Amino acid sequence: MQFKRPRTLSTRLDVAPMADVVFLLLIFFMLSTSFVVQPGIQIRLPKAVTSEIQLKKDLILTITAENILFLNEELITLDELGEALQAAFAQRKDRILIIKADQEVKHGMVVQAMDIAKMNGADRLVIATEPKLL
Repeated sequence: MQFKRPRTLSTRLDVAPMADVVFLLLIFFMLSTSFVVQPGIQIRLPKAVTSEIQLKKDLILTITAENILFLNEELITLDELGEALQAAFAQRKDRILIIKADQEVKHGMVVQAMDIAKMNGADRLVIATEPKLL
């Protein structure tokens, strides 16, 4: 007994390989974008319910958990802080200093930096915090 095959051409497009490629591309882009490293000084600010967002470009003193000081992202020592603040305040009409201290920094270090800032011309001192979610 002989069987005959039909002589029609199949014009169906198989979608499964195309879906596999799309999912692989999606996974690739999701993984590659999650490894972007943010440059800058790494600190963990304390959280507060009453924190406000500052929009102006102010003078910022950053104190890391290792007690390393940065004045507007420039490395500075505690001994050089007074002179640097005097020079910075001489060029500004507002004498506001924002202090971003890591939550692990000892209280005495922050008070010492605030004291130096007040002695060298700071009118207002602001301690930066992150918003606390209720």
